[in-house]
Parts: sequence; structure tokens; C-alpha cells
Amino acid sequence: MRRSVPVAAVAAITSAGLLLAGCSGSKGSSEGSGEANAATKGIVNASDAKGGTVTYAISDAPESFDPGNTYYAFIYNFSRLYARPLTTFKPGPGSKGNQLTPDLAESMGKPSDGGKTWTYKLRKGVKYDDGSTVTSQDVKYAVERSNFARDTLSLGPNYFQQFLKDNDGGYKGPYKDKSKAGLKSIETPDDQTIVFHLKKPFAEFDYLVSAPQTAPVPQAKDKGADYTKSVLSTGSYKFESYEEGKQLTLVRNPQWSAKTDPLRKQLPDKIVLKLKVAQSTIDKDLQSGNTLVDLAGRGVDGQTQAQLLTNSKEKANTDNALGQRLVYTALNTKVKPFDNIECRKAVEYAIDKKAVQTSLGGPIRGELASTVLPTDIDGYQKYDLYPQKYDGDKLDLTEAKKHWDKCGAGKTTTTILARNDRQDEVDAATSVIDSLKKIGVTAKIQSYPTSKYFSDYAGVPKFNKKNNVGLIMMQWGSDFPTGYGYLQQILNGKAISQSGNTNLSELDDPEINKLLESAIANTDKAAREKAYAEIDKKTMEQAALVPLTYFKVLMYRSPKATNLVSTSAFSGQYDYLNIGVKK
Repeated sequence: MRRSVPVAAVAAITSAGLLLAGCSGSKGSSEGSGEANAATKGIVNASDAKGGTVTYAISDAPESFDPGNTYYAFIYNFSRLYARPLTTFKPGPGSKGNQLTPDLAESMGKPSDGGKTWTYKLRKGVKYDDGSTVTSQDVKYAVERSNFARDTLSLGPNYFQQFLKDNDGGYKGPYKDKSKAGLKSIETPDDQTIVFHLKKPFAEFDYLVSAPQTAPVPQAKDKGADYTKSVLSTGSYKFESYEEGKQLTLVRNPQWSAKTDPLRKQLPDKIVLKLKVAQSTIDKDLQSGNTLVDLAGRGVDGQTQAQLLTNSKEKANTDNALGQRLVYTALNTKVKPFDNIECRKAVEYAIDKKAVQTSLGGPIRGELASTVLPTDIDGYQKYDLYPQKYDGDKLDLTEAKKHWDKCGAGKTTTTILARNDRQDEVDAATSVIDSLKKIGVTAKIQSYPTSKYFSDYAGVPKFNKKNNVGLIMMQWGSDFPTGYGYLQQILNGKAISQSGNTNLSELDDPEINKLLESAIANTDKAAREKAYAEIDKKTMEQAALVPLTYFKVLMYRSPKATNLVSTSAFSGQYDYLNIGVKK
């Protein structure tokens, strides 16, 4: 398997990365695009100019464009162009982008009953692209289909299913509900009001309803799994055409009104998304201006990175941002021999993190990690339960071999999963394989496309067991910028599902589950953050995953794009809400 970057280039990248950090200015905004990291501090090429076509590209095809059936940050971001959740994030650089603001709702939620009941009022006059009026019943239906029809729409998170006070599991979703009454725990007393009744207090519920699962869907227009092909729009753009696996085209939604939407500007005439374009091609097209945005927001590939960081002019058009993300290897606690904690601890010591970091592109792509929480999430505390020692470049395997002997697995085989359209992830998996050979573990790699990774393979319990999947490569970003928004879906036993599962370790620890539950009910922010740090440590005590790097992205900023801002809210990507074409 080829490396992301030749060894000689890594040294160049490392030194160039220091230069990148050093040449950043301190301006709050930038009229031009020739300043490294400009979009992490302000809006680059701010403009209200209308017209033109904004072209996006991605190396695979997204799992779904259905706002209720997706779990990738870039689709959360992109879907806001055509789907309006109750709340969303303000376009802003870095941590300023974490600020919540009402979207479809006219104000933030009104809590009552000690935080177990949340009430929202919808903005009046919001219409779908077919001219029909959006109602609170449509928001209720959107939540029902996305969280309770898991056999049809399995790809999004299941927060509402976990926390709504309803039917003790008796409700089977709108496709199977014979009574058509829907959830009792979501009330719609009138067309503008929606009320959520929860089992227990949820202090961060305004963040929860920022998920596109609250973007309204009229029941009469729902097509189940096929809704992804022609989503009814409430945003500033609507679907014009969709060629599966090839291209999606959005055009202005004539029913959209700035009077009911203070966030969107509806600048370009058209938005074109090209699918399954090689990353190297995307990088070249960004530099030429043929593509304005890499949809996935994962940054340039290794070869392009080396070229950019050794060219001062090109380097000035890059943004190197943290994005509340961790690159890690999940250890499946249900598959032998990793159901044995001593085996898992051995792997913690055995994986050469520096070698993995190099395979990913060097320190500019993320510092070495030792915790579950990234450094830019509130609640992060620095510690290292499994410190790695090096003799020069050689990792000391004394502790790894000691724990492996305790676990008694001897020479063993396992399977490691990675996404085949993410070469850096495949390279990192290859590095992990090389490390584990030294303690007697032979791992074979199976790689699958991003579009099917979670629905069919990674984290799917039946697949894991059948294929002896002990290790899974993962890059995880926060659902919303709090410790709970980061930890819940990858650690809580209740988050495990038969498809679309992101608790890849299949960890179901009663103590961790209880800590998560009590933390989110606490209205004291400082107390919540203390709990999140405790959960982090308990997870590492279980050795359920191996933190590799605190991910940083290196993005190329197209000089032809306007309103580019790198935001933490969507994993360090550019905020897609109002990107336009420079005139």
C-alpha cells in the first residue's frame, strides 16, 4: 500500500507546517485570500454579489442527501442549503461558529418541567419549494421517520429515540404505525408550535434540534429511502436534478424569502455537486478554480499537501484548522481476543502513533492523541494512561508485550476496516497492521466506500462477528460542540444499533452510560464538563479505542470563492451556507 506522502516530503511538510503557523496574521477578517489561516479568523472575500455557479466535488458519493438519514458533518453542513432545522449555527470562524441561533424556529427553545419539556415556535410564512406551508406537524413527522423507522432510515443518530418519553418502545415509526397517531411525546397544539416531552432533563436540547433530523418533511411527500433523490426544500436552494453517483444540482428556491430567514443570502444562481471525483483531481480543480469547495472538507491529499506547503504563494491560500475531531482505532469489545481488556491494553501500547501520524501527513494533520475528547472540546483534560516510549524512532514494546502475555492470545488473526476512498485512512490502517505484527497480531485490511461504511460494514454487529472485525479505523467529529455531543454516540450502549452504528467498540459499560445520562441532565455547565472528563478517563481505562491524532485539516481555499469561513461547528470545514462566486 502506498504511503500518503513520500518520506522525504514528510520532513518538508513538518517544517513547512511551522512556517504556516508563523505566517498567520491577526486580522478579524480578510478581503483577499492570500493569507494562511485567514478563514479560521474571519470571513475571506466577504461579498453579497449574486450570480454564477458554485461547484463542489467529493471523492465518493454521500450515504444520503436526506436530512433525516445522514450522519456526516459535511452533509449536515450542505443540507442547510435546502433544509432548515429548528436551530443551526451562525457562520463564524473557529469557535465562533459554535454559536447556536434559531433557524426554522423563531427563538431558542423554552424549557419547562425541570428541562424535561421543550417548546419551539416556528417562524410564520415558511414554505416548501412547491408553495405549500411548513407546519409543526411536518417537524414532528421528520423526527418520527428519522428516529423510529430505523429499518428504512438507519444512518442518522438516534438521540430522539433514546430520550423522548414515549410508548416504552411500542412505537414502530410512521411507516408501520397503523393508528397514524404518531408519537405521544411530541405535541403540535397548533401549526406553529411543537412541544417535546423527554424522559429526563436534557440541558443541551437546543443543540440536539440543530440536527437536520428536525428539518420538516411533509408526510404526503415522503418516499422513504428514495426521499434522498428529491428532497422538498425549505432552504434557499432546491433540487433541480440528481444523477445518482454522478451529480446533484441545486437552483434557487423561488419560495424562499429573506423575511423568514435572516441567515441565508441565496447568492449563486446554481450549486453543482460532482460525485466520485478523485481527490487529486479535486485538488487540481480547486487550484484552477474549476471547483470552489471540496464537499467532504477533509483537506487535500498528501501529494498536494507537500506541493502547497513548499510554495509560499500557494501556502497562503490554505487553512489548517482543528475541527473537534479525533482519528482513532476502535477495538471491538465483543470480538475475540479484544473482548479481553488485557489484549486491548496491549494494543494501546503497541500501535506506533508516530508512524500513524507520519502516514497521515505529519504533525500538520494532527498532534499525537492520548484522550477520547479532542483538545478543542470543553471538558478536555490532558492525560495519558498508556504513554509510549521511543528509543530514537523505535517504539519500546515492553508494556505491549507484557499485557499481550497476560491476555494469553498468542499469535492471532483479526480484520481491520477502513474507507477505500480515503487513502490516508487506508495508509493509517496499514501502519496499525505493521505495528501489531510485532506482538503477534496478524491483521488483514478490508476497505469499503464511505457511502456504505457505516450502513453495511463498520460497527454493524452481525458483520463484525461474521468477519472477525476486531479493529475499525475511525475519524469522529462532535455532533454538537459539547462533551455530550462528542461522547454519547460513540460510547453509550444505548447508541448501538444494527446498522448505522457509530459505537464501533460496541461498548456498553453501565457506569459510563449512567455518567452520560446524569451529566446531560445537569444544568450546571461546569459540572457537565467535569463529568465529560471523567467519562473520557473511564473509557481509556476500558481501552475501548486507541486515540491516534487530534485531527487537523489542511484545506485549499479557492481564490474564486466568496464568504469562506472555517468553522468548528462542522469539523473545521468551510461554512457552506453563503458561499458565492467572486466577480
